[in-house]
Amino acid sequence: MTAPATLAPDMMVGAAEIARFLFDSDEFRFQRRVYYLCTRSKRPLPHFRLGHRIATRRSTLMDWIALQEGFANA
Repeated sequence: MTAPATLAPDMMVGAAEIARFLFDSDEFRFQRRVYYLCTRSKRPLPHFRLGHRIATRRSTLMDWIALQEGFANA
């Protein structure tokens, strides 16, 4: 199990923070796109819920992006 001290820097909580990471903007339209990627896409964005907010780890998201690149090159 990961120690809390090493977990916190890797966490992103909220659609705005995830949108800033993925799209370099936290505009509402990009936040909506994050929600879409979590729920409606063919290969959903890895996430979990903290109450009513979505959250993910940067490291998990980077692995997911690398996997998507592999699908695109296949």
